[in-house]
Amino acid sequence: MIQPIARSLKALVEKRSTLEFPESREPLPDNYRGKLRLDMNTCISCSACERICPNKTITMVDVLTEKGKKVMPQIGLERCLFCALCEEVCPPKCLTLTKNYDYEAYDKRELLKRPEELE
Repeated sequence: MIQPIARSLKALVEKRSTLEFPESREPLPDNYRGKLRLDMNTCISCSACERICPNKTITMVDVLTEKGKKVMPQIGLERCLFCALCEEVCPPKCLTLTKNYDYEAYDKRELLKRPEELE
């Protein structure tokens, strides 16, 4: 009967074992793959990223830019494997994986990111 009380008191004075997110973050390894970023100015609308995606999470959608209408990748983060194949196959290297891992959502539809939201 005394042991649980002693453990509880000990836990009150010990240092916390969890992180206060987002104030403190875990250090990420160099090869970490997070959210995708798209440079809309250098995208050439080649659709290579859509064809190489193993999970079919990239679809090409119409986007209105300063130069007119272009076809650019839309990413469904709910299905993305973060495999980096899209980054490897992109000729102008406009699609890159970042170290950003803040992509929580209350609704699954919020994880579908249009090209404008990938910057």
